[in-house]
Amino acid sequence: MGEIIACANQKGGVGKTTTVINLAAYLALAGQRVLVVDLDPQGNATSGLGLDRNAQSASIYEALLGNVTARDLARQTLVDDLQIIPSGSELAGAEIELIGVGQRERRLQQALTELREEFEFVLLDCPPAVGLLTVNALTAADGVLVPIQCEYYALEGLSQLLSTINLVRDNLNPKLRLSGVLLTMYDARTTLSADVAAEVRRHLGNSVFTSVIPRSVRLAEAPSYGRPIARYSPESRGAQAYQALAAEILQRYDTVDQQQLSEQMAVSA
Repeated sequence: MGEIIACANQKGGVGKTTTVINLAAYLALAGQRVLVVDLDPQGNATSGLGLDRNAQSASIYEALLGNVTARDLARQTLVDDLQIIPSGSELAGAEIELIGVGQRERRLQQALTELREEFEFVLLDCPPAVGLLTVNALTAADGVLVPIQCEYYALEGLSQLLSTINLVRDNLNPKLRLSGVLLTMYDARTTLSADVAAEVRRHLGNSVFTSVIPRSVRLAEAPSYGRPIARYSPESRGAQAYQALAAEILQRYDTVDQQQLSEQMAVSA
């Protein structure tokens, strides 16, 4: 049965979508069957994986309302073994429309049930808010990956997110756990990044991934070309960081031999 991971942080601009796109790509390059679900009305994961959001006939919104099955919404991307269920502009109104729907916090969980056997990993790209869409993601997920930007106030709002995770665990999804905290936008030229990284590790310990994502022009450019970094600039520092993150996650789940994984990723990219 596949592992569902929600990538969440109510702060914007911390690298959620960048992480979902590039982690998904490297997991797929490692031979895993991966599905991305774009729950952000902005649809950046959809366009970042090469799909025209405006050209899609249906989006995850339709599955949340029960009009279409999630299986029918999945679209192939440029990377083998990586599919995506796109976002759409109508998703912006889903928070309001779902209020009167029965089991509104479990709509995504119900929609994804049929897909759990088809994919090793399902990555949920959450909007930058702790609203009903994010609650749906946390209710459907096995774990939560939290990106934290290596800048001042990095820990601001994290306590609120952790409280939300605990509430969802207590009331909706007892199996939910923290998959890990990811340091993003790390700038080795500044003492601030090093100080923030040290502070986050002091507070959260082993919950923080060893892999650190650097601030990178290549990572910022890749979405405008509709490509993950593995297909845009595989030799860049950002690509190497996300490749290392994928290897770390696979090692945590103990799904593949690590030497074989490194060789497979290098060949595929």
